[in-house]
Amino acid sequence: MDKKIFTISVYSENNVGLLNRISGIFLKRHINIESLNVSKSEIDQVSKFTIVVNTTEDWVKRIVQQIEKQIEVIKAYYHTDEETIFQETALFKISSDLLFDEPLIQNAIRESNSKIVTVHRDFFVLAKTAQRKEIEAMHDLLAPYGIMQFVRSGRIAVSKEAMLISEMLEEFHNNNK
Repeated sequence: MDKKIFTISVYSENNVGLLNRISGIFLKRHINIESLNVSKSEIDQVSKFTIVVNTTEDWVKRIVQQIEKQIEVIKAYYHTDEETIFQETALFKISSDLLFDEPLIQNAIRESNSKIVTVHRDFFVLAKTAQRKEIEAMHDLLAPYGIMQFVRSGRIAVSKEAMLISEMLEEFHNNNK
C-alpha cells in the first residue's frame, strides 16, 4: 500500500499524560508525527488533537483503534487531505531595513496575503496563514534575505463531511442521566 498524508482528529477529556500515551502509540510503530495541534473543540470541556502522519491507510486505521482504547478518548477519526479543509500559520521575524529597502519583500507581502503583525526599529514580524506548501514557498523566498526567526504551527483542520461527535456526546449524556 502507498503512503500518504492523513489527518487524525481525536476528541478527548483534557487529562494529564494523554499526549504522552498517544505519542507512544506512534513511537511503537515507528511512525513519525508530521504535525500536532491540541486545542479546545466545538464541544465544551472536550479537547481536540489534530495529528498529521504520512503512512498507509492500513496503519492509520490501526493507530486510530489504539488511540480509541485510551480511557479519556471519546472518539477518533482519520481523513485524507481531500476530505479536510486545513491551514497552518507561520511567523517570520525579519530585519526592518528589508521592509523599507527591498521592493521584492514588499511585493511578496502584498501578493501572498501575508500580514505584518508588528514593526520595531530592528525587525518586523510577518504572519502567513496557508497550506504548508505556500508557507514553505514564502520561507524559500525570504531565506536569502535572512530570516531572524521562524516558527510554523501544526495543522488545524476541519472535515468536509459532518463528524457526528456532538450528537454522540449528547446521546451519551442523555443515557447517563
